[in-house]
Amino acid sequence: MPGQQGPRRARVALSDAAAKQLENITREAELHALDRALVVLSVDPDVGTPIPGTTTGPQLRQYTDEIEHVRILYFVTALRTVVVVAYIEV
Repeated sequence: MPGQQGPRRARVALSDAAAKQLENITREAELHALDRALVVLSVDPDVGTPIPGTTTGPQLRQYTDEIEHVRILYFVTALRTVVVVAYIEV
């Protein structure tokens, strides 16, 4: 009998700007921090807080990982895909 599976994770995609930004990451610690934040977002896309002022299109959100000291700007599509707009070290 197969074990119970948890909720399905959201798909994570990168905007062109975020993909270009991530191409420049060379330090292992930065990649680890980004990976940790993306896992959190894939498990719970609504974990971030809405950024005020977004009136058209999907609501822009931000997630700050206090342990890794990174901030991710993203939005969630109608199909529950997390689209990363920017990665920022804090």
